[in-house]
Amino acid sequence: MSETRSIAPPPSTGGRLVYAVGDIHGYAAALKALLADIAEDAEASRPAERPLLVFVGDYVDRGPDSRGAIDLVLEAEASGLFEVAALKGNHEDALLRFLEEPAYAPSWISNWGETTMISYGIVPPEPGDTAACRQAQARFAAALPDAHRAFLGRLGLCKTVGDYLFVHAGVRPGVALDAQTDRDLIWIRYDFLECDDDFGKVVVHGHTPSAGRPEVKKNRINVDTGVYFTGLLTAVRLEGESRRFIQAAV
Repeated sequence: MSETRSIAPPPSTGGRLVYAVGDIHGYAAALKALLADIAEDAEASRPAERPLLVFVGDYVDRGPDSRGAIDLVLEAEASGLFEVAALKGNHEDALLRFLEEPAYAPSWISNWGETTMISYGIVPPEPGDTAACRQAQARFAAALPDAHRAFLGRLGLCKTVGDYLFVHAGVRPGVALDAQTDRDLIWIRYDFLECDDDFGKVVVHGHTPSAGRPEVKKNRINVDTGVYFTGLLTAVRLEGESRRFIQAAV
């Protein structure tokens, strides 16, 4: 007698139309183009429910217009066209620490924070100049618009839709999804990337760039295509059991 094996159905959003945007890193022009394409696609799709637009974090640092990138996310929220879930990346985590701890300035600035300061009109200090770092932190805090400060303070850590979990960096293997630490969701890298386990959900993430092409595994989808060195910003479009990618160039 032959053995009958059940085949698990492919992951699904449960019918919800979802777009998840990868790490932006201050490339506001690419984000503007990508959001225009997403809005056009959503209008043509005519979903029964308002589409969900997820940002997986890292809006700031590296690129030339971190301020403009945050403005565009806020505009997407205000438009009412999408339900927006904006998640916290490790670069926002570092920026918030810089705002609270002037002594953290050298670490943040040396990891591309200087481009964020410049986008808000602040001249970055030399990382080794403690007094200048404290002064720059005070000037940056004063220059940061209230809406941007509030945005940074309310960023989420994860979002679940159907069989998908959206986070910035990934999850800790062997730990239940509802027991993950904030740090792992924002900062984890190789322990997650090198794991082939079923996490209970397909994890949609960024954080570790995949050199211009989205990375698709059975247990995760990486939408960080390294816009700061490839010139390509990527989003995944998920609806029911279907998935495809949308990209915009710098």
